[in-house]
Amino acid sequence: MGATELLLVRHGESAGNVAAARAYRSGAEVIEVPARDADVELSATGVEQAQALGRWLGDLGPDERPDAVWSSPYRRALDTARGAFDVAGFTPPLRIDERLRDRDLGITDTLTGAGIRRRYPEEAERREWLGKFYYRPPGGESWADMALRVRSVLADLERQRHHRRVLITCHDAVILVFRYVCEGMDEASVLEVGRTSSVRNASVTRLVRAEDEDQWSLVHYNLADHLVDQGAPVTAQPATTDERRTSDR
Repeated sequence: MGATELLLVRHGESAGNVAAARAYRSGAEVIEVPARDADVELSATGVEQAQALGRWLGDLGPDERPDAVWSSPYRRALDTARGAFDVAGFTPPLRIDERLRDRDLGITDTLTGAGIRRRYPEEAERREWLGKFYYRPPGGESWADMALRVRSVLADLERQRHHRRVLITCHDAVILVFRYVCEGMDEASVLEVGRTSSVRNASVTRLVRAEDEDQWSLVHYNLADHLVDQGAPVTAQPATTDERRTSDR
């Protein structure tokens, strides 16, 4: 029997999140990200959120603490995990797994919705026709592609024998896809969750299952009480009418 509890944590606010918000406020076509997607760092607020997460983890009882940490290799996610456990006072084994990385946006990378419509109008039309879940930008991935990655991760979590409670630091779309797979959601349901509730930076989503069951159950989603309790800012990048393509940088 593998993992029976997953703590899904979105990375703290990143410099890319800040840049995306700035671009949409100004109506820009391009988001001026400071680095390639894998190298985007946490903002000062993101560092504070990771530390608040760590203090919350440190207050958990021995039977509530994660046995292991799996993290996206992207710097903002990995620094969230490391920053949190530097504060927590205990250090579970850390596994870096490229399958937990953010969605690859292909030729639409760093573009706002306005930028995509201006530079790639045929892609804007194709996405409108296919829908958000199945649209794959040239050189990039669809949400369905991410679901294949998540299913593979879950299979490995099932095969391992030593860790029951696993904390996963990753990205907002990846967390939604975990919910899609684990809860047996359909396309419309998961997109509605994403449309109505943006995943907060450094928030915690908890999924559990009984040892004799395959189905996961949601205990809580997008929890940020630990940030409020620690006086850390609560941030998210809500979708705009243009659908923010690079909101998770």
